[in-house]
Amino acid sequence: MTRLDDYHYELPRELIAQHPRPQRIDARLMVVDRRTGTIDHRFIRDLPELFERDDCLVINETRVVPARLVGRRTATGGRWEGLYVSSDEQGRWRLLGTTRGKLQPGEQLTLIDNDGRDTLELRLIEKQADGEWLGIPNSTEPALQLLDRVGWIPLPHYIRDGRMVDEDRQRYQTVYAKHPGSVAAPTAGLHFTDDLLRRIGKRGVGIARVTLHVGLGTFRPIQSDVVEEHTMHGEWGQIDAATADLVNQRRATGGRAIAVGTTSVRLLESAGPSGQLAPFAGETSLFIHPPYQFRMVDALLTNFHLPKTTLLVLVCTFGGRELILRAYQEAIAEEYQFFSYGDAMLIL
Repeated sequence: MTRLDDYHYELPRELIAQHPRPQRIDARLMVVDRRTGTIDHRFIRDLPELFERDDCLVINETRVVPARLVGRRTATGGRWEGLYVSSDEQGRWRLLGTTRGKLQPGEQLTLIDNDGRDTLELRLIEKQADGEWLGIPNSTEPALQLLDRVGWIPLPHYIRDGRMVDEDRQRYQTVYAKHPGSVAAPTAGLHFTDDLLRRIGKRGVGIARVTLHVGLGTFRPIQSDVVEEHTMHGEWGQIDAATADLVNQRRATGGRAIAVGTTSVRLLESAGPSGQLAPFAGETSLFIHPPYQFRMVDALLTNFHLPKTTLLVLVCTFGGRELILRAYQEAIAEEYQFFSYGDAMLIL
């Protein structure tokens, strides 16, 4: 039995990054060695010299969609804020939202675009057991096309209370983002530039590209005092045959599979339970917690995570709880920046 309280730490509020570093590669990098228990302080720009020729860097090519919605209840004018979660083949949207009062099936919502104009009507159909609503827009345009017009970048609440500024459209997105579908960024990847990836490639490191669309399940709080009682929601991911072959070949020659972010970890471990990576397309609800044994991931680049979350549990399971929490205390003492726009940790 794993107690949730074992994954708690106190963070000074001023260490929560509100903006990204001016240059992505200038983020600080804490290097944690599991074998020796040592902690070193570097910068993201130093990554190429920390990798070996036969290594393989695994990056998540998901793209964040502008999923935050702002509008009002059409009949009453009451403010409504929400989040687009997904859509189905019938054009129905899955939504989360907050407003004063109680929404009713059949009620209309008016969405407002980034310029403050009424842009789209959404009719609510029914409320689901998990608190989400089904709604349908008064347009036949594809959902992602509509979101480009009416949606906002869905920043976490701890960044400026979730209020987007213009720079977030580019900076809350990896430079290699390709496949739209996430409601949050795979934040470890935010540190990379095209030039940094080229420098890593020149070292002989393979670049393996996967996709896992980050959903709300990753960020839902653990409600139970016992970690094992938490249930993860499914997230869709894909690994093609060429990527699986690349990762397997590099590991067979002594190289390491270096996962960029917890999303890459969960997808790799879901697709390689035997220790050999296989092509994968579908949902994973893998929740990594002690005493999980890693079979595919040899090193991890990750940001610093909120206390008592599934993300911190995963990182502690990989790096060892005592070592990782000691590293977090050192990061606080050294005034690292935390969370989505913050600095990073490389666990070797």
